[in-house]
Amino acid sequence: MVNSVTIFGVLRRFSVHGKMTGIPGQPRLLAGIAAMTRRLRIALLVGSSRQYRRDLLCGIAAYSRVHGPWSFYHQEQMTGDSAPAWLKGWSGDGILARIESRRLAEQIGEMGLPTVDLLGLHNIEGIPSFDNDSDAVARLAADHLLERGFEHFAYCGLTGVHYSDRSGESFTNYLSAAGYEVSVFDHPKQSRAVAASKAEVKGLLHEDAVAAWIQSLPKPLGLMACNDLRAHQVLNACGKHDIAVPDEVAVVGADNDEVLCELSDPPLTSIDANARQMGYEAAALLERMIHGEPCPTEKILIKPGGIIVRQSTEVLAIADRTVATAVRFIREHACNGIDVEDVLGSVRLSRSTLERRFAKFLGRSPKSEILRVQLQHVKRFLTETDYPLAKIARLAGFSHVENMCNFFKTKTGKTPGQFRKEARGQGLGTGG
Repeated sequence: MVNSVTIFGVLRRFSVHGKMTGIPGQPRLLAGIAAMTRRLRIALLVGSSRQYRRDLLCGIAAYSRVHGPWSFYHQEQMTGDSAPAWLKGWSGDGILARIESRRLAEQIGEMGLPTVDLLGLHNIEGIPSFDNDSDAVARLAADHLLERGFEHFAYCGLTGVHYSDRSGESFTNYLSAAGYEVSVFDHPKQSRAVAASKAEVKGLLHEDAVAAWIQSLPKPLGLMACNDLRAHQVLNACGKHDIAVPDEVAVVGADNDEVLCELSDPPLTSIDANARQMGYEAAALLERMIHGEPCPTEKILIKPGGIIVRQSTEVLAIADRTVATAVRFIREHACNGIDVEDVLGSVRLSRSTLERRFAKFLGRSPKSEILRVQLQHVKRFLTETDYPLAKIARLAGFSHVENMCNFFKTKTGKTPGQFRKEARGQGLGTGG
């Protein structure tokens, strides 16, 4: 918090003989100085129905804990909602909002309070905005699919919805520059320029059309969806029409909504949009604006936090179907204590032939592939659970916890304990 010495220094800079001068912006300066000495009152016009929006709110709360505390006035906002009635007569210091409509922008503008937009849909004078870096998100998805050997690609979005169109364009452009074509789903009855929530609801009716579109495309296919809800719908369509995921179609979503990802069958790989960081940075900017700093004129883009790999892309696009079958067997049974003899039994090849084909298509041996999958499971258990090491070793298919720990240290350079501590200790930035 700002102390009295700092405030005295600010006052002295703009005073003559102990009296405040008539400098431009003096009322705003005085308001900012006053705000330094008390708890800020912040209106939050952000919904919490989705993981992405809850993460925004958590990032804002994290900033408040470090630099506040602040008093929050939270209004659950649905798509297209106007400003809540209480906001018009509200006496606060600033507003953090996802501004979805021009009407809401006008209502907020009438308040005359420092405001930061967390959606970036509209270009509103005097209100800086944040948005996801769609190019970076698309690169992550495309590179993930390219690393798995895919040569055929598709994008399934919601035509007319701003974030979906932008992500689709980024995904298509990136892969086009690398020499690949991308098929884009465009339902003939899909409304244009419709609100996101309405488009998502209507998208539920497209399941058979999505399945028919996917069936018409060359396989194996790497597919990106505009968000996790759309990806979930894609997986449902594939399941209904017996399209194998991830062997025929590997699917990547966006936003890493853990509930949707785990409800999907198979569990959905997704891009972490880094919404907590966006909330944190937006709160930091709002505080600077309250204290008199001019707002930036350019939209602020937040890069994604990374890709969270789950079973919907746990595959290699291998032309040799026998090797693909062996890889699938390993993926499904690596933690059951299998060895190379078990893999040979699933494909009925000689050991030398299997070793040779693995080296050709994967660049590693069947035994190395078993250990690679076991290592992935150990990392997931360390990151997502509080299981003791002995239980993790058992679940990952290691006969002794010592064997697991030695193997893990050899492969990662860290003990399991160090890895778990670092994975859980990744905090938010300072916010500038």
